[in-house]
Amino acid sequence: MASKKKKAAPRRSRGAVTRPPDELGHGQAEERLRENLDQTVVAQPLLAAIRRDGPKARIRIIIDLNLTYPRGKGLQSAKVRAIKLAKEAIAAVDTEVPGCCVDVDKSNYAFQHVFARMTGNQIHLLLEKCGIRSEGLAQSPIYKVWPDNEVRGQLDKSVCTIKSDAALISYTASGDGQYWAVIDSGIDGAHPHFKEHKNLIIEPPLHHMDFTGETVREIPAAEMPTDESGHGTHVAGIIAGERKEPVTVVTRRRDEAGDVYYSTRELPCIRGVAPKCKLVSLKVLGERGRGLESNLIAALGYISTLNSQGRWPLIHGVNMSVGYEFDAEWFACGHSPLCVEVNRLVRSGVVVVVASGNTGYGFAQTQSAGAFKSGLDVTINDPGNAELAITVGSTHREHPHTYGVSYFSSKGPTGDGRMKPDLVAPGERVVSCAAGPKKTEILGKPGVTDFEYREESGTSMAAPHVAGAIAAFLSIRREFVGEPDRIKKIFLSTCTDLGRDRTFQGHGLLDLMRAIQSV
Repeated sequence: MASKKKKAAPRRSRGAVTRPPDELGHGQAEERLRENLDQTVVAQPLLAAIRRDGPKARIRIIIDLNLTYPRGKGLQSAKVRAIKLAKEAIAAVDTEVPGCCVDVDKSNYAFQHVFARMTGNQIHLLLEKCGIRSEGLAQSPIYKVWPDNEVRGQLDKSVCTIKSDAALISYTASGDGQYWAVIDSGIDGAHPHFKEHKNLIIEPPLHHMDFTGETVREIPAAEMPTDESGHGTHVAGIIAGERKEPVTVVTRRRDEAGDVYYSTRELPCIRGVAPKCKLVSLKVLGERGRGLESNLIAALGYISTLNSQGRWPLIHGVNMSVGYEFDAEWFACGHSPLCVEVNRLVRSGVVVVVASGNTGYGFAQTQSAGAFKSGLDVTINDPGNAELAITVGSTHREHPHTYGVSYFSSKGPTGDGRMKPDLVAPGERVVSCAAGPKKTEILGKPGVTDFEYREESGTSMAAPHVAGAIAAFLSIRREFVGEPDRIKKIFLSTCTDLGRDRTFQGHGLLDLMRAIQSV
């Protein structure tokens, strides 16, 4: 019954409230739909960007390669050919536009994608050189061209909510022996939270990596990773690390007049969900907490290569508390380049946990009342739309049964009708490491002394609870390492039902103790 109600209420979906169908006219609406479906090579949002900014504006793109390219040696031949033709197109037109190039270094980490910066004219010439119009798509090294979207970042009490404390005491589920990648803005290696268990000390062939520059940078073993944003460090502190002495936490409040004020409090100790888990920092976001989709794809490719495509798993899981809003008009829900790479990595034996997004609240409009604030369904962000990912929504850190799903947490179903999110975990006012601007922007404000931890809210905080719980589980149930499908089934089947709609809560609240006891 619940799914039927959702289908009967499209006015609340983001893609369905922009304009009533009869305002376009039946013929126009039909023509628009046909145009969108016809864009088989150039993705609709990329076309829109070219129309908006002009054919000479430089655009970051992702070239999706033809997996069945018949010439040469399949995919590798397609990549070589696509790079060659892209360079030729850049050298032929709009040569006065600065910065146009193929990002060969980053492309080397991707399985079926090439990343470039090109103008609309150059993209048009590239497709002509591929012979798509004359020879057809089957003979082209390029399958589709996408925009390189900008992505952004999406525990003293929350560990009790998911029963991580009980699992540690009862089963010594500490995350020991687990290696998890944090694909985010980096991790502040100087933060004392990671000293106790040396969470960031890793040995070759494992390396912390930076994908945000013009070239991919391998961070030397003698150098600790950094985080100019603070988002990744907060996420990492939820997964792993521990402080056994008193720590200072800063909290943010708003009074009756709407004024914001800060205060500090002390906690006797603090730890992540899997305190002994090793963390590998794969930096994909810059100091403003922004980055490119291609950075994420390259990071996922790096993990796959490091794991020898699953034959020798050095990294057991990934947390991605980053993403971008999905537009249902793209007609590719769950099949974007980023979702494709997430699914590929899961099939190779790596657990991938992602945040559902923070776009579950916005404005709806009725004819009688006009615009009003409302919860929004069909708001799962990429890569949360990836079928094989474990997509996490947010709930209250202490009272999930009382308050249910967080108002901001992105809701399902997906744009193509699949059930997401998969489950929920604490994401409201979660205490973890403060670093970068997350710390410096508050220091010196009235009522604030020096501190090392702060509260943050978002599905970005919910996802690492799940990542940490799975790392803790795998540290004592090692037979499931390399079995992400079985792990997903175990954790979803043992969730606690919060009594909320399936498209809001997924299977329910994460329960680590029940997951361990089920096997």
